[in-house]
Amino acid sequence: MSRFPTVGVAALLGLTLAARPAAAEEKKAPEAPLVTRGRVQLNLAGAEAVVAGARKKAEALGLKVNVAVVDDGGHLLAFARMDGARPASAATALTKAVSAATFRQETGTLPPRGEPDVLLNLSLQNAARDGGGKITTLKGGVPIVIDGQVIGAVGVGGGSGEQDAEVARAGVQALLDQLGGKER
Repeated sequence: MSRFPTVGVAALLGLTLAARPAAAEEKKAPEAPLVTRGRVQLNLAGAEAVVAGARKKAEALGLKVNVAVVDDGGHLLAFARMDGARPASAATALTKAVSAATFRQETGTLPPRGEPDVLLNLSLQNAARDGGGKITTLKGGVPIVIDGQVIGAVGVGGGSGEQDAEVARAGVQALLDQLGGKER
């Protein structure tokens, strides 16, 4: 047995412990919803409509491109590499789609509405390299927006940046046309 008396931490600190109020007396915070409802999601059929629209535009422009369509989190839903398209542009198309979906804006030099910031763009390219290549400032990634929500994105690789962006926008427009509206 110890020569020193046993003293509780509260007593050592000079604190008085009060009992917690009963559950009925506790103030309840307003309950937040546990799930999000009324959310639009891109599915495989929609992604395939985007690919078809992009391919049609690329053919009209005489381009051979890679087209990647991702959901709002950047996960691949559909992909097509047109006959004769460069295999290396496949990774670029996917990276453009992921960047557009996760940044919720078209890819291209940043900031999007102003003078190009060379240091920022170089920093992003270095971050992309170090982070597994899921960020790019190359043009050709376009978000898919329905009811004000980014539900996915399309990335195109194989032409110039402007051509890739034009083909990607055509893919998004093909989906919107099939939905019966010009939602964007």
